[in-house]
Amino acid sequence: MPNIGAPGYILLIILALLLFGPNKLPELGRAVGRTFREFKNGARDILSEDERTERKESKDSKDSVVQASQTTSSEVQPQPEDKRLS
Repeated sequence: MPNIGAPGYILLIILALLLFGPNKLPELGRAVGRTFREFKNGARDILSEDERTERKESKDSKDSVVQASQTTSSEVQPQPEDKRLS
């Protein structure tokens, strides 16, 4: 893809001024800025939600490992025999 360069940018600015007029361009710039800001915030929210979900899943898996190890350790320990029945 070829580079636009300075003459291309000048042509785009002149074309935008002719199409929209000098009064409408600041409004369009603000609208584009708001759109980018909302997109950025939405993407940040999605990423933070994924991180929270991953942390919760890892915490749940750690809790289940701890519970399994506690259950296993109590089952593995030998119980003292009752000598009264012998």
